[in-house]
Amino acid sequence: MNPAIRCDRTRAWSRLMEFHRLHGSTFDLRSAFAKDPQRFESLSFESPEVFADLSKNLIDASVLSLLAELARECAVEQRRDSMLTGNPVNVTEGRPALHTALRAPRGQGPFSEQVHDVLDRMLAWAERIRDTAASGIRHVVNIGIGGSDLGPQMAVPALDAYAHRDLRFHFVSNVDGHDITPVLRELDPSETLFVIASKTFTTQETMANAGVAREWFLANGGTDTRKHFVATTTNVQAAAEFGIDTTFGFWDWVGGRYSLWSAIGLPIALAIGADNFRALLDGAHAMDVHFAITPIERNLPMLLGLLDVWYRNFHGFGSRSVAPYHQGLKRFPAYLQQLEMESNGKRVDLAGESLPFSTSPVVWGEPGTNGQHAYFQMLHQGTDVIPVEFILVRTPTHGHPELHAKLLANGLAQSQALMLGKSTQQAAGERTPTASNAIDPGVLAHHRTFPGNRPSTTLVLEKLTPRALGSLIALHEHRVFVSGALWNINSFDQWGVELGKALCSDLLPRLASGDTEGLDDSTAGLLRRLRD
Repeated sequence: MNPAIRCDRTRAWSRLMEFHRLHGSTFDLRSAFAKDPQRFESLSFESPEVFADLSKNLIDASVLSLLAELARECAVEQRRDSMLTGNPVNVTEGRPALHTALRAPRGQGPFSEQVHDVLDRMLAWAERIRDTAASGIRHVVNIGIGGSDLGPQMAVPALDAYAHRDLRFHFVSNVDGHDITPVLRELDPSETLFVIASKTFTTQETMANAGVAREWFLANGGTDTRKHFVATTTNVQAAAEFGIDTTFGFWDWVGGRYSLWSAIGLPIALAIGADNFRALLDGAHAMDVHFAITPIERNLPMLLGLLDVWYRNFHGFGSRSVAPYHQGLKRFPAYLQQLEMESNGKRVDLAGESLPFSTSPVVWGEPGTNGQHAYFQMLHQGTDVIPVEFILVRTPTHGHPELHAKLLANGLAQSQALMLGKSTQQAAGERTPTASNAIDPGVLAHHRTFPGNRPSTTLVLEKLTPRALGSLIALHEHRVFVSGALWNINSFDQWGVELGKALCSDLLPRLASGDTEGLDDSTAGLLRRLRD
């Protein structure tokens, strides 16, 4: 792939800088709504399964026009097409990034026959396990890390309404024994299936936990590892040496954080069944098509990626909070952390040049309403402006409509409060029975002032179905690609993961031997402290 022009070297970037200099610090959402009664309609966007309200963001038609111009100057559409057709967009590793091929219908994507052969075989096998009367399986333990853990661990609870009621799912990722020990404590070897998820079957943390699981299985009466262990890996020989016959593979063009659509999604298929897993893929494919053919001005992944650059590089916002108002999406912020921060946490462009601007924001969050009683204080009255992304689901899958109404009302109220705020004058005019009688009313009013004008996006799903979840995930995958393309970085490698692993390999035997030769003084001192 030929290097594209970097965003900061475009005419549109200069025009955006000037626009922000003139209007950025004075843009007020409250005034914008007062001036434009059609603001909600003009800044709301439809995409497959996901409705997006961008009207509470620090943008207007002029900003969006300049951002679209920036995308065209940076050839984002051409880079998108290059990715979708299988060109090696992961330039540092010489690989394509073809996660979209994993959810394309048969005959409609690269490597289609290989993809669907594995998919069909995996789903047929999953259905046999889901026949719990015949298989005897009651517990599924997924052992992986990174994308091999975060994707299934996020999706299985999200789709709980569609999950097999006689199967329980457990996820082990941390090499800390405090992760796997309480899981094993609950299990019976005869009723347990272990899924070992590692592309190479050499991942340090995963193989360490897999070894513990096998040792526990054999020590507690388990006799047939070939029945109770399955691997999602390309290293069939290593899996066989471990004692596993059943394997489902994938390819080097499947990045870990984009892998839940592949055999790594086996726990999801076991939970929700073949038809629902195909619906998950179908929802993602629908978003792929939207991303591929929709003009920038109405293309939701494009718009969100452009908005991320507008906030990161022009407003200087260093983080984004994700607030899903659905308990099923409790692991979605953690999933997005890896997706965005591992993809775009880069400091050089495709040519290896140091970047003079910031890249990935810090992504973090918790489900509403829990977050309201934890960190929303900072969002409303803290010194940093942090854009918030609310996710609301219109129709619940439980039978408690009164709870769901309160949940939705809270989500709407929080985005409204961030925008409107509360003036000191308003605060001074309110009665506050919990306030101290000793405090000066004027001082108290300042404590109870909310600056407002704090931006947020609200994404709305009709219902959290497999198809809707697939679309939501794919939306964020493509959004990350867009911002990475603008910054002219490689969103598909992760060299930053390697250094710590290499140093760990050196330090592990030192913990046993006590050898500190050649270590820096701090590491040597800590090593001695931990040994003593």
